[in-house]
Amino acid sequence: MIVVSDTSPISNLAAIGQLILLQQLYGEVIIPTAVYQELLNSGSEDPAVLAVQTLDWIQVRSVTNAGLLQPLQASLDAGEAEAIALALELNANRLLMDERRGRQQATQAGLKVTGLLGILLAAKQQGLVATIQPLLDALITNGFWIRDELYAETLRLAGE
Repeated sequence: MIVVSDTSPISNLAAIGQLILLQQLYGEVIIPTAVYQELLNSGSEDPAVLAVQTLDWIQVRSVTNAGLLQPLQASLDAGEAEAIALALELNANRLLMDERRGRQQATQAGLKVTGLLGILLAAKQQGLVATIQPLLDALITNGFWIRDELYAETLRLAGE
């Protein structure tokens, strides 16, 4: 399975000590160079920085098809644009992304997109976590924004 990730799933899961869920769910996760740079620029105290520098199951790849990348750069930040372009280039099975505009463009391009909440739901369904409410609350405490309705719907889908 080929899985490409944008910055948000990695940084947010690392912030709550649950980055291992990505390896447990997907094996290897590929990030584009721009995402790697965004993570490094977040500061040396950020747990995601150490993760992307040391974990062998997080691979950094460069986008080689400029034709895929250029149109995306007009409306998305560098990490999102490169993540979508790399997912298309690699014919990825899944793109991990939270930002609405990026998700819309990725879906329009035919990619299967999963966000942080979908990752947590998959982890619960596969028995990797017992409950997701404490994880959602930890994400919110760490600055992840989620609408109240989506929070409630996520817990409902998780059976909590």
